[in-house]
Amino acid sequence: MTFESVLADLKKGKYLPLYLLHGAEPFFIDRIAEQMEQSVLQEHEKEFNQTVVYGKDTDVLSLISMAKRYPMMAERQVIIVREAQEIRNLFKTDDTEDTKNPLLDYVMAPQKSTVLVICYKYKTADSRTKLVKAFAKNGVVFKSDKLYDNQLPGWISNYAASEGVKIDQQSCILLAEHLGNDLSRIANEIDKLLLHAGKTKIINADMIEKYVGISREYNVFELQSALGVKNVLKVNRIINYFAANEKDNPMVMVVALLYSYFVKVMKCHTAIAKDQAALASLLGVNPFFVKDYTTAARNYPFEKLKTIFNELSEYDLRSKGVNNESAESSALMKELVFKILH
Repeated sequence: MTFESVLADLKKGKYLPLYLLHGAEPFFIDRIAEQMEQSVLQEHEKEFNQTVVYGKDTDVLSLISMAKRYPMMAERQVIIVREAQEIRNLFKTDDTEDTKNPLLDYVMAPQKSTVLVICYKYKTADSRTKLVKAFAKNGVVFKSDKLYDNQLPGWISNYAASEGVKIDQQSCILLAEHLGNDLSRIANEIDKLLLHAGKTKIINADMIEKYVGISREYNVFELQSALGVKNVLKVNRIINYFAANEKDNPMVMVVALLYSYFVKVMKCHTAIAKDQAALASLLGVNPFFVKDYTTAARNYPFEKLKTIFNELSEYDLRSKGVNNESAESSALMKELVFKILH
């Protein structure tokens, strides 16, 4: 099931006795668990019928014992197991009789009046085991995958829309480039912006600059664009801004994003199909931005790009203190962009 379909069922009051929420992206798991914590039971039912435990504080047998209890003066009880990856031997891959997971018997015949929610974060449960198959048969199994970088702007737009506000594409890209794929952080920033959207219900670059602290003119996205067209003046302005605001623009982050940018430029050189749609799919970007990368590919020949990758690798190490003769990050950044441009 998808994140949206799980939430839709919960909002309709459709509850099953078992929920296995697992995978590398904790944001979706936490949001589903929060929805269940808020909505499955009425407030007066929660005191005796809602239990939230953490994996490090429980074990499989205790979990089974809790799940087999009957609710008190309510239709159902809810048990939410946060950080379930901390439970020893929660998911075994060996299903022989001698090593069978005791949780399997319960999952194969779960208590109908119990809603058991397993939040198994940062890891993936093996879908081939009998236990996971039993979860899927008698409940819901949701796998929470990390989003790729090219998926972030679309996700940001959809998240804002789900909260009743509009956000333009440039602002989505600005947030994605600056905040990375930390969905919890992105959601927190959007929630902050919602408070200032007012009656217009619109989030734009001016608001992002004012309330999130990301300059719409001096950011990594604009640095990439300036490097792509070899606008030396603009590149230097941005680098000087970064030097004056080093805490918000750490060199390690800038170098990582530049590496990702030039990988896409390299792909333009090696792509077999050169049409806009094919390149957009290959690069993982909106077709509108393909021309920016093809322009950069014309400005940076294949051999130059190989040199740039060597420089990025060297300055990444130097920014971390390796082979660095006490040079400050601002000086290193200026050296790096000079070598990229020339």
